[in-house]
Amino acid sequence: MHPEKSSKLTRIAVIYDGNYFLHVSNYYNYSHERRSRISISGLHEFIRAQVAQEEETDFRLCQIVDAHYFRGRLNAHEASQRGNQLFYDRLFDDILMSEGVVTHYLPVKTFQGSRQEKGIDVWLALETFELTISKKFDVVVLITADGDYVPLIRKLNTLGTRLMVLSWDFEYYNDEGEKMVTRTSQDLLAEVSYPVAMHEMIDTRLRKNDPLIQNLFVKQSARVLLGNGAPVPAGNGFDSYADSADDDSDPSEFKISTIRSLKNGYGFINYPPNNLFFHYTSLNDIDFNELQVDDEVKFRIGKNAESKDIAIDVHLESN
Repeated sequence: MHPEKSSKLTRIAVIYDGNYFLHVSNYYNYSHERRSRISISGLHEFIRAQVAQEEETDFRLCQIVDAHYFRGRLNAHEASQRGNQLFYDRLFDDILMSEGVVTHYLPVKTFQGSRQEKGIDVWLALETFELTISKKFDVVVLITADGDYVPLIRKLNTLGTRLMVLSWDFEYYNDEGEKMVTRTSQDLLAEVSYPVAMHEMIDTRLRKNDPLIQNLFVKQSARVLLGNGAPVPAGNGFDSYADSADDDSDPSEFKISTIRSLKNGYGFINYPPNNLFFHYTSLNDIDFNELQVDDEVKFRIGKNAESKDIAIDVHLESN
């Protein structure tokens, strides 16, 4: 316990590795039984409660005084080529701003044919260290899985700042149908004062109906509706790095068929002689969770990394 701090404000800074956060949010929206995105406001409430528990102080005396979100993203020209990408980038920016989160963006660079973040991790580390020195945060909460931030954590420890890392471990399928695993660096967790295994907290039976856990997820009405009542499409804006557009076919050459099967975030379309794989990031104007087997869809044929045919730019035929 920290008796000298019991009546003082515990100042919290929340630092988002933006690409990782969106990766986690996509998992809960498309692959997890929750079928919903992570709520920024709900996450901040959870953080305050968790810090209060760890610091053995009053929830009301634990306040997030700074929050920063770091991510690489597509430039305006590339985003304009991807449906409503620009709109949904702006929509997510509005959500972050409404919760007092400061955004930091760098353009995504193309390296050997693939898009990569360059410099975001260095920028995040430098800004976090400088802010902690100047603002003297009591607790810094990192939302990341990357072991490259171990030197940052060690530096912050020398300042007497407690570190909390929110970590998620899970499995999912990528846009080529391959099973992928996300794990948080054990070196990272070993260095922090308060490691928090979010996947365990969310899935444990004892806490499944805890209001703090329930509020971690965007409510259904907010998740599927925009201000004008239109459904929010999957992908654009929130799924920032899915790139199925490596295809030289004529954009007007749409095919029509029906959905054969749906899995966790991906599915197959009937198309002889083989069924075509599609990923939720290839959908336009429809949320993956709203699709049903036998729905009629139109799509174009693209290629994955192994030059196998896949379905891209998938629309409901009724659209």
